[in-house]
Amino acid sequence: MKSPTAPQPVVLETDRLYLSEYTPEISNHLFTACSDEEIKAFLGLKTEDELAEEKDKFSKGLTTYFHSFKNFRILEKATGTMMGRCGFHTWVVSHRRAEVGYTLLEDSYKQKGYMKEALGPVLAYGFEEMGLRRIEALAADYNTPSIKLLKHYGMQLEGVIREHYVVEGVNEDSVLYSIIRPEYDKLKESWKLQFRIHQPEQV
Repeated sequence: MKSPTAPQPVVLETDRLYLSEYTPEISNHLFTACSDEEIKAFLGLKTEDELAEEKDKFSKGLTTYFHSFKNFRILEKATGTMMGRCGFHTWVVSHRRAEVGYTLLEDSYKQKGYMKEALGPVLAYGFEEMGLRRIEALAADYNTPSIKLLKHYGMQLEGVIREHYVVEGVNEDSVLYSIIRPEYDKLKESWKLQFRIHQPEQV
């Protein structure tokens, strides 16, 4: 974003990645002060349909008094390429819980450990900087890579949410995983996370 008044993000730095914070304030600036091409580049959108969908989400309101979000754009350090997103898209501030989600934009980015590298710092940031007590995640029961990733970070299976998510017009079940703060405190040393937090004034 080129405007000097753009809100500056917190950035998590890992070995290969920058995880650049995307908040309601940054979203508001993006959709009110930037061009369509800047929006597409910032969010990694490929088509006009994707742009229209994001504009529709913004116009309808991404937050309420009850829900907020804190996402992170996944950027390759070497090139600055926008590779995907990882963060909290359903953050219930008053109850100290959030749902974590993640996606990579291209198949060529997958099976290279990028999401494992991103998710650990995001979980740690959620517990230690956002004050979360519970983090949950939802996945399709056939999404083996996603479930393996959640288990890697100690998330526990809680159950199945029946006909929970629409995929190509069909309601599919989701499996619900979670991790709570005491579990994180016991596991975090074994994760051996190596990342730095850059506050806006340091970036």
